[in-house]
Amino acid sequence: MGTPDFAVPVLTEIAARGHDIAAVYTRAPKPAGRRGLETLPSPVATAAAERGLPVFTPTTLRTADAAEIFASHRADVAIVVAYGLILPKAILDAPAKGCLNLHASLLPRWRGAAPIQRAVMAGDRETGVAIMRMDETLDTGPVALVERVAIGAETTAGDLHDTLSRIGADLMGRALELLARDALIFTPQAANGVTYAEKITKAEALIDWSRNAADLHNLVRGLSPFPGAVFLADLGKGAERVKVLRARVAAGAGTPGSVLDDELTIACGRGALRLLEVQRAGRAPMPAIEFLRGARLPRGTQLSV
Repeated sequence: MGTPDFAVPVLTEIAARGHDIAAVYTRAPKPAGRRGLETLPSPVATAAAERGLPVFTPTTLRTADAAEIFASHRADVAIVVAYGLILPKAILDAPAKGCLNLHASLLPRWRGAAPIQRAVMAGDRETGVAIMRMDETLDTGPVALVERVAIGAETTAGDLHDTLSRIGADLMGRALELLARDALIFTPQAANGVTYAEKITKAEALIDWSRNAADLHNLVRGLSPFPGAVFLADLGKGAERVKVLRARVAAGAGTPGSVLDDELTIACGRGALRLLEVQRAGRAPMPAIEFLRGARLPRGTQLSV
C-alpha cells in the first residue's frame, strides 16, 4: 500500500525476495496534461503493472465494500509506505499479522506527513527510517526496527528522500523475514520527544529575509527540490517567483533582502545567504551565475521581506 516514488523500492524489494504479493493499493490516477483530460497513474501503480500485480485504487477504505474486498485478499501482512489514505480499524485488523508501516523518521520525532522535509528544515543532524506496527492513531504504533542516517550540512530533502527510500526497502525486507519466524519484536514509542511533521504550506515556502541565514539555509535544503523555497523579484517583467534549490551561508551584512554583490548573495536578518542554484517558473534549474546573465538583480536590489 503506497503511492509515490519513495514507496517503489519497497515494492521492488519484497517482490525480489519472492513474497507473494496478493494486491497493490495506491491512490487513484491524477489528472494530467494541460486540460486534465488524461490521467497519470502513481509511481507505485506503474511499478505494480510492470510486474503484472493486481492494483486497487479506492478513494476511501471506510466503506463496508472496501473492507470486504480488502479482507478477501487473505493477506498475512499489509506493507504501508506513504500510501495517503487513512486505514480504519477494519482494514488494520484484516491481515493476520497486522499492518507494517515504513516511516521516514526516528519515531516519535516527526510523526506525520512531511518527516523528511521537517527534519532538514529543523536543522536535525540525524534521522532515519522505522518499521512500525500501525494502530488507529497517527504514527503512534510500536516500533520494531530502526536504521539511523546522518544529515549532512548540505543535504537536501531530495538527497535524504533517496537515501531513506533505499535503506527503508532493505529494512522492510529484513522485517518480513523476522515476521515470518515470529521473531519481529515491537517496542512502544517513548512518551517524550514527540514532534509532528505538518504538511508544508505555500506561506512557509516563501523566504522571509529577516530570518537568520542559517535558518534560511535549512529552509532551502528542506524544501529542495519540492516544493522549493521561493522569493519574489522583478526580473524585468514584473514580480516573479524564483525557487532556490541550493544555497550556503556566506559572509556579509546589510538590510534584509538586499543583494550584496554580483554573485547573488542576499543579506538576511543575521548573516547572508549565497544562492547557488535557482529555478525560474517554467524553466529548468540553473546555477545562480547563469541565472544572473538573464535576470536583472544588480547589487543594491531590494527583495521583499
